[in-house]
Amino acid sequence: MSGGVDSSTTAALLKDRGFDVVGVTLRLYDHGASLPSLPSLPSLPSRACCAGRDIQDARHVAERLGIPHYVLDYEDLFRNEVIAPFARSYARGETPVPCVLCNRTVKFRDLLGAARMLGAEGLATGHYVRRVDGAEGPELHRADPARDQSYFLFATTRDQLAFLEFPLGEMGKEETRALARRLGVPVAEKSDSQDICFVPDGDYARLVRQECPEAARPGDIVHEDGRILGRHGGIIHFTVGQRRGLGIGGGEALYVLRLEPETRRVVVGPRRGLERLRFPIGGVNWLGSGASIAPEGVRAAVRMRSTQPPVPATIHGRGGDRAEVILDEPFAGVAPGQACVFYAGNRMLGGGWILRGDAACP
Repeated sequence: MSGGVDSSTTAALLKDRGFDVVGVTLRLYDHGASLPSLPSLPSLPSRACCAGRDIQDARHVAERLGIPHYVLDYEDLFRNEVIAPFARSYARGETPVPCVLCNRTVKFRDLLGAARMLGAEGLATGHYVRRVDGAEGPELHRADPARDQSYFLFATTRDQLAFLEFPLGEMGKEETRALARRLGVPVAEKSDSQDICFVPDGDYARLVRQECPEAARPGDIVHEDGRILGRHGGIIHFTVGQRRGLGIGGGEALYVLRLEPETRRVVVGPRRGLERLRFPIGGVNWLGSGASIAPEGVRAAVRMRSTQPPVPATIHGRGGDRAEVILDEPFAGVAPGQACVFYAGNRMLGGGWILRGDAACP
């Protein structure tokens, strides 16, 4: 229970259906007063804290529903598993997706483990995604296109998926709010969060500078033809595909084509320089048929950004957790560090992390 309308409505809906519901909120990045910790779970973090409006809202919802509510202190886990990798990824010139890291580790590994230790029959979340029972077991399917969050859940394993429930998967946002009102959820009108939770002001550079000071060292802005066009105050201020805020004056429209952390260079050029037809991916999680992606290739539609519609491609297994994606048509906007997620129709087949072009597949 994050304190928002989605997870709160999920709890209320399950309570209304007769389930024995326990609400759990994670304290990830701030401090507060002590609350009772979960009983008889010595392997969980020893402190449980409550702070901030969201945690207070979750507690208020649990009180209204008449369900037990616990706040687990996962701050250290969150820093080690999400914030620090996010900062290191930015420092390497990548464009990371922290929500995927959080779902893969803190939520669907650690929190799911806590739920199992409690003797729960399942872990329900407010994600907009559908779990469908298929011939080979549970599958992940896209929800309403306007709210679908399957992109952020590509790293969910088969074992985790068997324990997860997504009660809002068939609904749109307005349906969820209407249900929240009917069930008397006190946060039914609460607005959605638009930012990364641990960077509410959107200043990623400040966070990365604190974690990885070397990423804020100045360097050259270089045209792809070798001309030095200006100086910058650190690669942390740039992402692949960026056009605005380059600080190099007028002239032709230039985009960030790649970042070179080793030399601290920001390489820019015309938009055509962003186009990619093939690229390697790592950390692949496969939820399709069979144990892995076949070397000869699997046809799928792939998304390289959460807001981008899927495009046709062939995915070739390259051993271990590596694969290579070959697009049917060149695409401008393939950024290292982003997730590439695979689909067959509405079914999500898995995904992996886009690697730098020089991290060639074997």
